[in-house]
Amino acid sequence: MSERHLDCEQVIRHLLEYLDRELDDQTMADMGRHLDECRGCFGRAELERKLKESLKAAGSKRASSRLRSRIKAIIESF
Repeated sequence: MSERHLDCEQVIRHLLEYLDRELDDQTMADMGRHLDECRGCFGRAELERKLKESLKAAGSKRASSRLRSRIKAIIESF
């Protein structure tokens, strides 16, 4: 396998796939190398990673009974 140089546009376009480990091994390695060298893309990747973690954590919490009642009332009004 030979290393490929990816530019920032390519990295950002595939960033979510990278974070979800949905890319082939070579592309994962190329993306990792770029992120090690490019502070801008690394910062974007960290922001996306933290956002994904926050969304995942928020999705596992149960809504309060008050909120559930309000949502139920809104749905029933339609």
